[in-house]
Amino acid sequence: MEFLTLPKFIPETDKTYIFDVPASKSVAARALILAALSRSAVRIRHGELCSDTEEMLTCLHALGVKTEEKDGVLTVYGCGGSFPVRKADLYVGSAGTVARFLPAVLAFSRGEYRLDASEQMRRRPMNFLKELERAGAKFEFSKKEYSFPFVMRSDGIANTRFRIDTDTSTQFASGIFLAAATGREITVELTGGRTDSEYLNMTLSLLNEFGYSVQRTGDTVTVRVNADAPKEFILETDVSGACYFYALSLLMRMKVLVRNVRMNCLQGDVAFLKLLAARGVEFRQMREGLFADATKIKSFAGFTENFKNFSDQTLTAAALAPFAATSTRIHGISHIQKQECDRIAAIEANLTSLGVPVKTEADAVSIDPAVPHEGVIRTFGDHRVAMAFALTALKTGKIAIDDPDCCRKTFQGYFRTLQKLI
Repeated sequence: MEFLTLPKFIPETDKTYIFDVPASKSVAARALILAALSRSAVRIRHGELCSDTEEMLTCLHALGVKTEEKDGVLTVYGCGGSFPVRKADLYVGSAGTVARFLPAVLAFSRGEYRLDASEQMRRRPMNFLKELERAGAKFEFSKKEYSFPFVMRSDGIANTRFRIDTDTSTQFASGIFLAAATGREITVELTGGRTDSEYLNMTLSLLNEFGYSVQRTGDTVTVRVNADAPKEFILETDVSGACYFYALSLLMRMKVLVRNVRMNCLQGDVAFLKLLAARGVEFRQMREGLFADATKIKSFAGFTENFKNFSDQTLTAAALAPFAATSTRIHGISHIQKQECDRIAAIEANLTSLGVPVKTEADAVSIDPAVPHEGVIRTFGDHRVAMAFALTALKTGKIAIDDPDCCRKTFQGYFRTLQKLI
């Protein structure tokens, strides 16, 4: 097991630290599927692509989608609603978006596909496949039922009305909406507590941008093809990745600029930046990106908010919590127990090992301020655990991170970027 210990970081007071962050994997996964099934070529302008996005591209290539890359522009040649290859082996790696979007879209197509994943993804239940099975897709599971690897056969799904529990998976709901790209009008009744999830809203916004009509009445949404895809689409910078640097600004009382970040973007994690602003971080939109100044802050309050709609930042807030002036209680996060790891358990295990008082509930975690002592952060192979607790490590200079390379999933150069600070 590889370990990395970051030295204590003391920023220069008057310096602005500038960072580059990869393109959003969440926006990229949706845009690539819509571009691949469009009736024309779509030029996608992008920054650095993370491994999750590369996994999606590899799968699309295996399905016969042609692309060309030149000078930071990826041209995707649309297949007109139907993938050319009807029998293929597809590997989704650890990419949750690919693992949930592709089966949903492929079930509406005709073909036979064998899908496999990393060991980590193989351990994650894929219960939404039951819904596709009920709709007519056929599955053969090699190991555990409703888990990777499996073979899926479909003659196309006749049913175009679904009822989906968003507490189980908003990504599956997004996958069904994206299946409208196969030329079908689709209606989904959303149930559960996340019917207005930022990720669902992202999907519906992108469908609009790619020429689909989206009609919503309460929690019932209908999507139908309406017009052609755009000739060009610009991938947003990953706000989730940028949040670590803005959190570092608060933690270290420093000035930060992350290039190409915009407050008015599709990504729900912008809500976390508003929590930082409430604690005194001054944000200013600039032409080159979003600037943050925390140099005037003397202390900051803990986080006592519902993180349901931007839960990827639960770990970031937990990493800051020991240094807050008041206790933290983050709630609305029961679903993060079923992500790359049980993230509530990871918070408890890691902060407890550092001597920080933690109390967990079914959908919440409470953390009291304390000075972390020397220790090791166990990442459990989860990129967000590694990236968030790197902030704690930089603050103390005496904490090691195990398996730091797991962050390549969304931000391959993250630790190289942090090491350049020292």
